[in-house]
Amino acid sequence: MFGAFLALSSAAFFGLNNAMLRRGVIKGSVLQAMAITVPFGVPVFVILAFAMGGFEAMARWDVAPWLWMIAAGVVHFVIGRYGNYKATQTLGATLSTPIQQVSILVALLLAFVFLGETINLMNAFGIALVVIGPMMLVRRRKATLAAGRSKGFEPQYGPGLAWGAVCAFGYGTSPLFVALGIADGGIADSVAGLLVSYSAAALVVLVVVAALGGPAQLGPFERDTAGWFLLSGLFVALSQFFRYIALAVAPVAVVVPIQRLSVVFRLIFNAMINREHEVFDRWIVLSILLSVIGAVALAADTMFLLDLLALSGAEWLATPLF
Repeated sequence: MFGAFLALSSAAFFGLNNAMLRRGVIKGSVLQAMAITVPFGVPVFVILAFAMGGFEAMARWDVAPWLWMIAAGVVHFVIGRYGNYKATQTLGATLSTPIQQVSILVALLLAFVFLGETINLMNAFGIALVVIGPMMLVRRRKATLAAGRSKGFEPQYGPGLAWGAVCAFGYGTSPLFVALGIADGGIADSVAGLLVSYSAAALVVLVVVAALGGPAQLGPFERDTAGWFLLSGLFVALSQFFRYIALAVAPVAVVVPIQRLSVVFRLIFNAMINREHEVFDRWIVLSILLSVIGAVALAADTMFLLDLLALSGAEWLATPLF
């Protein structure tokens, strides 16, 4: 029960983070958002690592976990996050959601190739739903463009789809690196891994900012924009923390489906905070819900889902295809 609560908290904070970020990139730039949200996570996880034995865990690591967690940080918190922010800025938070859900498909394929995991009939059903979501949005492009213009926001489908793909690559690849780096480590190793990943990502962001000429080249920071980015950085750090702790105290089959509800919280919080800056209609909501169902079918343990839904006699859905 405690693990499920932690997973739900992670999902809620991630959805809230997205709503804060969306408000910030209306006036601010994506590079400004990166320069605030990525380094902001480092002191947060220094404190948590100190309190939860993370530094002692790192002292026991050999070279491999360091390299995998550094790679995970750069891929997730630099490449994936930048793609997420750009897709959110160009398409909006709601329109970019089904596209970014493709990350779970990327993670599954990488786990199949490198970790020896199987793909069954339930997973195939999930793949179909994850793919259908973005297709629905593309087919309704004219309607969503018209709805966006009525609110003073014109979704940019080309850049949005491209950056959504970058986000899916980053977010879908990093779980493989984390799995290879942390392996069967406990809570201390998880918090230590987050600190190493965030630190590596922050270093990359700071190097990029310095190469561009320093903070002055990022443009003027409006006070409210900086505030939205700071809140986003805080909430995403809390989301990552609750997610890792949940995985340490509860089965993956319980945590992962609940954590995928972050998409639902994303929709709710954006409707509450950014309704005047987002495109909402029943088709967009339907495409998001389909992508959530598809992601759960991909990420959760199939037999756990069948037991949860009381689908006796449907064990054939767990039959491996590959």
